[in-house]
Amino acid sequence: QVQLVESGGGLVRTGGFLSLSCKASLPSGDTFTNYGVAWFRQAPGKEREFVAAVSWSGGNVEFAGSVKDRFAASRDNRNNAVYLDMTNLKPEDTAVYYCAARFGPFTRVADDFNIWGQGTRVTVSS
Repeated sequence: QVQLVESGGGLVRTGGFLSLSCKASLPSGDTFTNYGVAWFRQAPGKEREFVAAVSWSGGNVEFAGSVKDRFAASRDNRNNAVYLDMTNLKPEDTAVYYCAARFGPFTRVADDFNIWGQGTRVTVSS
């Protein structure tokens, strides 16, 4: 069973930056390139929303409009890792950020993903 563990969250001021990491543990014989991966976030009292997604090769990356031009996403298939680099952070970016994976291509829909990390909290102070 694939397991995901996020790290890198914390408290930062408006305009600051944070880098999140997501490390995947795979069963023997499996390969990380089988999985599309994505980042979602959930703010208090709100539904989980799509943030960014990365194709199996890392060659195709998509972002939510609210973070485009501020966030970057990438993956390192050799190390089974996914990254989210967040710059120019705003208070509205405050949320728990989740890494998700699914066998096959990525989507923007949370319900399409069946593998989730435990989340890492990001707080942006004004």
